[in-house]
Amino acid sequence: MQRRERTRHLIELGGLVQKAGLVELAVDDRATLYGALLDLAGRARGDDAGDVLALWKRRGKRAFDAESDAKEAR
Repeated sequence: MQRRERTRHLIELGGLVQKAGLVELAVDDRATLYGALLDLAGRARGDDAGDVLALWKRRGKRAFDAESDAKEAR
């Protein structure tokens, strides 16, 4: 059961990478994607980590809301 939940979680995270457009931006280069994610993690651990995480959360919520609104409008 835990393995299935973990697999589902990892698939969802991969979907977010795809949804954010990172796969196309990096031309599906895994080293580039990994480097970008490492950079994001480094920023999130920096001095202004709380501000950065709050900003990312707001942006993500807005994007999810906009997507939901677009689906409802169809």
